[in-house]
Amino acid sequence: MSIPLLVIVALVALVVVGLSGLRIAQEYERGVLFRLGRYVDLRGPGIFWIVPLGIDRVVIVDNRTRTVSAEQQETITRDSVTIKVNAVLWYRITEAASSIINVSQAPAAVYQLALTGLRNIIGQHDLDEVLRERDKINSLLKDFIAPSTVSWGIEVQRFEMKDVELPVAMQQVMAMQAEAIREKRARIIKAEAELEASEKLAAASLRMMGNPAALELRRMQMIAEVGAENNSTTVLMIPSDFVTLSKSLAEYLREQSPGRKQVAEAA
Repeated sequence: MSIPLLVIVALVALVVVGLSGLRIAQEYERGVLFRLGRYVDLRGPGIFWIVPLGIDRVVIVDNRTRTVSAEQQETITRDSVTIKVNAVLWYRITEAASSIINVSQAPAAVYQLALTGLRNIIGQHDLDEVLRERDKINSLLKDFIAPSTVSWGIEVQRFEMKDVELPVAMQQVMAMQAEAIREKRARIIKAEAELEASEKLAAASLRMMGNPAALELRRMQMIAEVGAENNSTTVLMIPSDFVTLSKSLAEYLREQSPGRKQVAEAA
């Protein structure tokens, strides 16, 4: 084999080896470069070159936000009620090197930490707090796991409860409680309406007592309303003078009763 041919083969081999070291990282990716087992630097985005033949090794890390749905957890609240809770976690890798060097399998580590935090936070609160103060619980969930992920190069953006499943017996008790509260409110509203109506009627009666004509007009209006219903009700008109006369007669007889008793005792 001639020397020029050996040179050509060597050059082709060098080109092939050189091209084998080319790598491409997307805009949302970063390459963590290790040379002979030691961390060197970050590469990307775009095209970059590493030393081939196993001298350099690059680990591609995705920097986009990841959404993880935590599996349903059965836990006990502080007031000893067993509930099932679903949650959703959003996080992103901010330091690619730390996510590779400081923790093994960063996504799995964050997921297990989220499940632990979910069970711990729910166990520290009553059922009413879990159902009514969800914003507070979500904030506590995020604050629980966020400090632990900083050293891993991970930023926890949101960690929120998605669904809370109650036992059937507890649902029935809560339904009865809600019905009782609604009935209580209805009775209070009805009582307030009756009180207001009685006050209005009392004021109207006082005004009518000072004006007999108003009483007559009101009576005629009631008769007109009864007649408008097309029923067979018989209405007897009695002048108000008869009512006044009967009232005066009753008062007269009441005044004469003590005098008759005195005469009977003297006889």
